[in-house]
Amino acid sequence: MVSGVSVAAIATFDVAASVQPSVHLDNETKGPVPQIGAIDGGVNLLVVGSDSRKGQDAVFGPEDSTGDLNDVTMLLHISEDHTNASVISLPRDMFVPIPSCKKADGSGSYNAMSRQKINTTLTYGGLACTVATVEKLTGLDIPFAAEVQFSGVMAMSTAVGGVPVCVAEPIEDLYTGINLTAGEHTLEGFEALQFLRTRHGVGDGSDLTRINNQQLFMSSLVRTIKSADTLSDPTKVYSLAKAVTGNMRLSDSLNNVSVIASIAMALKDIDLSKVVFAQVPTGNVEGGVIPSQPAFKEMFEAVAADQSIQLSGTTGAGTVVDPNAPVAVPADPAGPAGPVDPAGPVDPAATPAPEVVAPSVSVLDESVTGQTAADYTCTAGRTLKDQ
Repeated sequence: MVSGVSVAAIATFDVAASVQPSVHLDNETKGPVPQIGAIDGGVNLLVVGSDSRKGQDAVFGPEDSTGDLNDVTMLLHISEDHTNASVISLPRDMFVPIPSCKKADGSGSYNAMSRQKINTTLTYGGLACTVATVEKLTGLDIPFAAEVQFSGVMAMSTAVGGVPVCVAEPIEDLYTGINLTAGEHTLEGFEALQFLRTRHGVGDGSDLTRINNQQLFMSSLVRTIKSADTLSDPTKVYSLAKAVTGNMRLSDSLNNVSVIASIAMALKDIDLSKVVFAQVPTGNVEGGVIPSQPAFKEMFEAVAADQSIQLSGTTGAGTVVDPNAPVAVPADPAGPAGPVDPAGPVDPAATPAPEVVAPSVSVLDESVTGQTAADYTCTAGRTLKDQ
């Protein structure tokens, strides 16, 4: 017992020690650190994927160390009652207004801009600027944020023992160097990273279909993390915690192992079908895309109202339905002994049970593409001859 407690203490200290210097968000205030257990209320957390190669010469080589764009921007929303969650992707080439942001080096501020691509916000003012921009765009308060670089993606996929993905048609991409045959693949490390980065080898070669592919990967990652094989393996759980704290730059509010654990606890019992991955609706303009109204506004009004969102559109051109997806077998309500009244006999003197009110549901416009974590999809691969 003493040995076990000692190992747990060392592991906790090791994970805490791997936490990197944090970033202060404009809307942050000091508050109490929650105890281990599900966080109270809902959560809005912005996850930003940086294309920076700085400090990652071992992967990309010293000659490729430039770049600091948020090419992935995703908002995680967990409902107040912890019954559903959504991960909303904002395309990197979407033109948006950017508020005045403090320069990352503290030397002053950038002026507000009426129209600029969202993936430049990380360059202008770091993680805090990206958060401020998304808050202005969506009308939401976002108290938590995390920036992950390529090394973090590699570490997380390796920590869970690899992420299984389905490829419907071969993926060939000279830019990322990834080549996958049709069929099932379990990806981790550098190969997982290149799968997420590939654009030319997926769908129509656009960033929009790349997001579809990323949603496929994230759905599979969620299923893998929530599986017994991961949650019952202390080594995997510990490695995953290390991957998060050691390879992400977190906001002050999130830069604590207990806070991260409390948010994870809020997610752990949500049914896979209630974890929705959605891409905001957009329309094409020269050089990029813009939010498509009123569907864009309605989407974030539903999130602000803490409604459970439901998709009505397709998974997008980057993915197709997996023909070999497992089929759920409905339970037999009659059972072996015939029909049974689940409520049992009624006691007239008993106090009536409180009525369970189902959370309100908002069906999103069909222009919103995406899938749930329970949906099995395959990448619509693209070969060199189609590029």
